[in-house]
Amino acid sequence: MDLMCVLLGFMWVMEGVKGVQGGLGEVSMDIFVLAGQSNMAGRGGVVGGKWDGKVPAECGPSPWVWRLSAGLEWEEAREPLHADIDVAKTCGVGPGMAFAREVSRVGGGGGGLVGLVPCAVGGTKIGEWSRGSRLYDELVTRVKRAMRGGRIRAMLWYQGESDTVREKDSEGYKDKMERFIMDLRFDLHLPSLLVIQVLLFIHLSFSIYKNLLFP
Repeated sequence: MDLMCVLLGFMWVMEGVKGVQGGLGEVSMDIFVLAGQSNMAGRGGVVGGKWDGKVPAECGPSPWVWRLSAGLEWEEAREPLHADIDVAKTCGVGPGMAFAREVSRVGGGGGGLVGLVPCAVGGTKIGEWSRGSRLYDELVTRVKRAMRGGRIRAMLWYQGESDTVREKDSEGYKDKMERFIMDLRFDLHLPSLLVIQVLLFIHLSFSIYKNLLFP
């Protein structure tokens, strides 16, 4: 009986995968865009320009988690997620797989596939993601292709360190980030696109944190 359940479950998953690959939508896919710079692209386990190949259990592959490759094809997601995207640097483990597996777990591990769209490139400034740039155009192209397979739930944005070197860059970050989000929502026809932005740790007093979080 248990073996039959496993076989039936496997057949159901594979049929769903075929539907996603063909753009038929037989199985729902909750899609999350991964964008930003090296922290999102993944540098975990990279030492001296080489990845050690070690993958934590929470970042391992899952039949419910897929990724959009550089060739715009859906495939089972495996670390390094950005290996064919952030090609100028060696990629390792990033936050994407752990996030996707948790989404799948909370959703019941069978309510549908979780799709990841890797777009992050290490060492980039916010200005390099502005409308009309190569990174922006590639991001839009990849997300539009992904939309054929399901619903875009959110974009996870992990970027900003490159804009902290010069005071001028950090002061202009807010306006550039807001413009980037507005342009992206308009060009993707997703006016309510959720953008989850990571805040890098900074040492501030409690009162300043309170003003930042609850203006």
